[in-house]
Amino acid sequence: MRQKLSYFIFLIIAATLLQSCSIKARIKAADKRYDIGEYFVAADLYKRIFSKIPLKDKPTRSHVAFRQAECYRFINSSRAEQAYNNAIRNLYSDSIVYLRLAQVQQRQGKYGDARKNYGIYLQKDSVSLLAKNGILACDQVANWRKEQNRYSVRKMDLFNVRNTDNFSPAYVSNDGDALIFTSSRQFNKKVALKNNTITGLPNNNMYMARKNAASKWEKPFIMGEEINTVSDDEGVCSFSFDGKMMFFTRSRQILDADLGTEICSSNRAGGTWSAPQKIKVFKDSTISVAHPAISPDGTTLYFVSDAPKGLGGKDIWKATLDKGECKFIENLGPQINTPGDEMFPTVREDGSLYFSSNGHPGYGGLDIFKATPLKEGGWDVKNMGNPINSTADDFGMTFLGKMETGFFTSNRGEAKGYDAIWSFDLPDLAYVLEGKVTDEKGNIIPDATVRLVSNTGVNARVQSKKDGTYRIKLDKDMDCVLLATARGYLNQQNKLTTQGLTTSKSFTINFKLSSISKSIELQNIFYEFGKWDLTPASEAGLQVLVKILKDNPNITIELSSNTDYVGNNDANKILSEKRAKSVVDYLILKGIAADRLTSVGNGEEKPVVVDAALAAKYKYLKENDVLDEEFVTKLAPDQQEVVNQINRRTEFRVLKTTYKLY
Repeated sequence: MRQKLSYFIFLIIAATLLQSCSIKARIKAADKRYDIGEYFVAADLYKRIFSKIPLKDKPTRSHVAFRQAECYRFINSSRAEQAYNNAIRNLYSDSIVYLRLAQVQQRQGKYGDARKNYGIYLQKDSVSLLAKNGILACDQVANWRKEQNRYSVRKMDLFNVRNTDNFSPAYVSNDGDALIFTSSRQFNKKVALKNNTITGLPNNNMYMARKNAASKWEKPFIMGEEINTVSDDEGVCSFSFDGKMMFFTRSRQILDADLGTEICSSNRAGGTWSAPQKIKVFKDSTISVAHPAISPDGTTLYFVSDAPKGLGGKDIWKATLDKGECKFIENLGPQINTPGDEMFPTVREDGSLYFSSNGHPGYGGLDIFKATPLKEGGWDVKNMGNPINSTADDFGMTFLGKMETGFFTSNRGEAKGYDAIWSFDLPDLAYVLEGKVTDEKGNIIPDATVRLVSNTGVNARVQSKKDGTYRIKLDKDMDCVLLATARGYLNQQNKLTTQGLTTSKSFTINFKLSSISKSIELQNIFYEFGKWDLTPASEAGLQVLVKILKDNPNITIELSSNTDYVGNNDANKILSEKRAKSVVDYLILKGIAADRLTSVGNGEEKPVVVDAALAAKYKYLKENDVLDEEFVTKLAPDQQEVVNQINRRTEFRVLKTTYKLY
């Protein structure tokens, strides 16, 4: 019996040892795949191993969980967060796990959780730029989202195929009639392509889309064998200014070997591209280089590399291109590069550099940044903002010449993290001035003239239409003075500015011109009850009159005050004279010359004669009715009060239009 028990224990120990050896062997195999960058394959191996590792073996479990999480992060899988948490629960020894967890949480829009884990990492590494920028972004992202810029973006369904990566479009030339991009789509349905061990998708090939005679994009087609190969992974291209030379990334694929990436060039003669030639960048050919961007003058090649003496992760470098070789190689420095990844550069004619980074403060994942060269040297780097950037990866931007339109890549809204091509456009700022010209009663004045003079030299003149409306297009950064004129009416001025505006805007300015030949009632002029003192509520109405006089410096006017029939006429006349004089005194205090002003008190002697506007407003009044005592006393009590209020008014009329002209 004791012999059988010993044998049974031996079998258990042997099985345990064999299982332990099996787990170690499987971890070693997964680690090998990880080390050569085959993240898709390695992630699956780690996943299968993790559940087999004993719970008490926390060092092994944490190692496998962290490596699994890193694989998921590299291939943009949402499973990365859970795997990092598994590593933390199993006491992963390196605090870098908190930084990586924070980064994937930020990418998922979990800014509160991300900020917490950035903070934990900063306790271990107090100088980490990535953690500091991460906290800054988490704190500011709510404000950034409110500041949506004027770009409009749209997913380009024609260029994209579901469940494949489609990315890094590039215009072949400034004509904008041809576009080349990279895709992992199945180009031959009869031949099943083998999946890439890094991404889990077929190798990338380069595709072209052209515009037809109607300037509409047609369905993309795969480029020929002179560019695409069966075994290699092609992508991320850039073109010379004339579109006759192409630079692109090629990743050579050999089983169980990491040959890295290289930059190739090809020349176009007619519709045919030459056999690609490798660009010699570093003397050490084992250093990977990718994502080429040729400057518009063709002399400088920007590229991406994790070469030694960089700032961490992948950096953007530049070199002078000379007969297929790179000379004077230079890292773009800490204003552009961070300890994170900076990739996918694009250079425009004005020298500005567009690139993607997960190291600068951003929404999450890769964000697109614009770097403007400064006169004193260095760069002014700014996040392109919402809606160009999102919590997902945004990269690979291409512009149509000098225009603010083109395409970029994003995997926003993609459940499995696939890349898709999007279009972007920055509409021109549009400023429009429109309005209507009427008289003080609201009657249309056709054929009035509205003149605009600006500080930018614009001198525009338009006529109002039959309905009294007018419309003038404006430019940005204008300070404008407007003048509305019409025969038989006083002029009216106004001002507007488009300085500092960052969005399109429509301005509405209506002009109400006062007749030269008629008495004009001043609105909102109020006096103390039974007195001639102006109330504070009269300020707005009085300012209207001040403006009329300043807009028409060659007129003189008569100010008249009128009362209703109630009370003694002599007393009413004295009161109205003093009220008119109060208005004149106010105008003089506001800088109007006294010899342009005359005051008259009419008392009840000049009752209102009903015009069309009053008749339309009050049904018990008819046009040409005279609102004297005889008329008013025949009305109902409530109607009498309304009519008496109409009679209590302050008016002005033009006496001369030639003041100081002669």
